[in-house]
Amino acid sequence: MQTKNIGLRNIEVADTKISSIDGINGKLIYRGYDVLDLVKKSTFEETSCLLLNDDLPTHDVLSSFSDKLVATREIPEGLEETLRNMPKTANPMDVLQSTVSMMAVYDKEKTDDRNTNYNRAINLISKIPIIVACWDRIRNGKEIIQPSKKLNHAGNFLYMLTGKEPDTEAARIFDICLILHAEHSFNASTFAAREVASTRANMYAAVSAAVGALSGELHGGANFQVMKMLLEIGSESKVEQWIKEKLAKSQKIMGMGHAVYKTFDPRAEVLRELSRRLAEKTGQPWYGITKKVEEITEGEMKKIKSSDIFPNVDLYSASVYYMLGIPMDLNTPIFAISRVSGWTAHIIEEKFAEAAPKPMLYRPKAVYVGKYCGPSGCEYISIEKRLALS
Repeated sequence: MQTKNIGLRNIEVADTKISSIDGINGKLIYRGYDVLDLVKKSTFEETSCLLLNDDLPTHDVLSSFSDKLVATREIPEGLEETLRNMPKTANPMDVLQSTVSMMAVYDKEKTDDRNTNYNRAINLISKIPIIVACWDRIRNGKEIIQPSKKLNHAGNFLYMLTGKEPDTEAARIFDICLILHAEHSFNASTFAAREVASTRANMYAAVSAAVGALSGELHGGANFQVMKMLLEIGSESKVEQWIKEKLAKSQKIMGMGHAVYKTFDPRAEVLRELSRRLAEKTGQPWYGITKKVEEITEGEMKKIKSSDIFPNVDLYSASVYYMLGIPMDLNTPIFAISRVSGWTAHIIEEKFAEAAPKPMLYRPKAVYVGKYCGPSGCEYISIEKRLALS
């Protein structure tokens, strides 16, 4: 006997006002605003403020939000000491999940109302990039760079990671990346956050669960695999043969195809242009190789299945991060740096939904397909008799 809805695919489990995905037409909407419009006109700070509230902020609200982000950039001394004591070979996502859960013990606020959770969201959005940057410095035997008070969110992370203030273009490109990854409805990590929040656990526990879900290879990490692919290919001249060999073995081409989008992922469209700009700036070959991967894969899949396949958000983000000088194994933590805005917005919505009925504890039903020995269950046989019967 098999369940009909493995993995809750396409099962509606809750209402949300935060975001909407139109997979048929390739649209991603944050609180009513097209993400393609936001990347042209907004910033990550303003987009985060939008996600945590009902609409775009006023100047005063955004100024207050941004000031709080800057004011909370430093991590507690005890948390920094914990990072220093971790094995230098630890997986960055394991480090991040551990430290996010530890943030709860440094939170002196005991209430769990909406305003407290709003401030906790700011604290998490501010500190997660600090944790990631500090860990990368520590594991490489480098001194931690103290956060800047003048750089924006994106620029400060690049500064703390590399020790050099990024130029305006690099900071803006990374800012756009953060906007694009900030929210994506009920994906695996967001659902994990909401499920934990539904138990009335604190926000840090819910975000820690989201980080854990993101660490799985079926959710986060695809852009890391894309960059490994690009490095293995090495040059545009080798793309066609490489792709054909992989497809002949029925192997997946990373960065191509999406579970929701049946057309071009709108985020990939933006990232493709960012990759092109960085390639022109740096002289690196990764945009050209990636574009060739996209073209050859699309053509070969049409021959095999007579159907279209399109790049997803991971295909071009891999080369963008690589050309920004970001270590490959930080690609998934960077996803968390951005997505924490969406996670915390969903946690607040889960905890404090205004519409009736109030959210309830998530408790899906499973279909038992195990051993069945009759209405009374299986007869228990003592271990001595089991040994004698064996």
